Amino acid sequence: MRPHAHDRGRIPRLLVAVVACVLALAASAQVRDELHPGEYAWTPGLAPAGPVLVVVSLPAQRAWVYRNGVRIGTSTVSTGRPGHETPAGIYSILQKRREHYSNLYDNAPMPFMQRLTWDGIALHAGHLPGYPASHGCIRLPLAFAERLFATTDADTTVVVSDVAEQAPLLVPGPFAGAAAKPGASHVDPATPVAGWHPERAAEGPLTLLLGTRDGLLVALRGGIEIGRVAVTASGLPVGTFVYTLREGSLEGTPAVFRDRPARPWDMVVVEGDPGMQPDLRGAIAEGKLAIPAPFARAVYDALVPGTTLVVTDQRLE
Repeated sequence: MRPHAHDRGRIPRLLVAVVACVLALAASAQVRDELHPGEYAWTPGLAPAGPVLVVVSLPAQRAWVYRNGVRIGTSTVSTGRPGHETPAGIYSILQKRREHYSNLYDNAPMPFMQRLTWDGIALHAGHLPGYPASHGCIRLPLAFAERLFATTDADTTVVVSDVAEQAPLLVPGPFAGAAAKPGASHVDPATPVAGWHPERAAEGPLTLLLGTRDGLLVALRGGIEIGRVAVTASGLPVGTFVYTLREGSLEGTPAVFRDRPARPWDMVVVEGDPGMQPDLRGAIAEGKLAIPAPFARAVYDALVPGTTLVVTDQRLE
């Protein structure tokens, strides 16, 4: 989610606001969490394929790994001690090294290192005493760190939470624009769409930022802005909410685009009342949320499993 050079000074302020928010995600019923320091559970067969999401809870000193919305791993962790706290927020894996040594702290070994920031925050194997004890990194059991290393990709999303746990919610197709006209199909790439510039970045994870206060939708691919459009947004709950797209579609649930299937998303509250999560499809139907249909269709056609949508009342500018 790093911005392109010519976007710096605008997108970084948004990312600081989002990273400053706190994301909570709870343990599911698939694996009971009765782990002691240094222990972990790993059941990848529950979901052999799909986008991966890693969630770390600072209060619980736990890490959870989800693949296509299914929890496949739970581990004890040790995060930053007082004075070296691990910052809560939303990150992407920037770099991976099986063998790595700290250039900040006495060349300390950091096996199976997965970098989250360029100033020293990473996932890696290390000592787990049962409480926060690191200089800011997220320590994992060695065997778990190795398995996680083999499961993630560069740009896998990692969420660090600083609030109480909360169950993720499966929702149908939270991103769509207006109802399709009869015979409407995918956007013709030869037809320009106002504000949509996918040629700026052909590869990388897709991130959508919907600012309800600014009335703005921004699309980033690999951290590079590829789209921006003004939207109408009113009457939506206060807070920040994150959606992650699963693989597949939802049967029996009509999409707002009548010629497109509804897509399954996992929704998690970043900041706000967990009981007041936004119903984007309902907001569109009621006229509370309006996205220009050509832009909405272009985004829909660009969706891939693992796409992240952030809905926030924080300022994007």
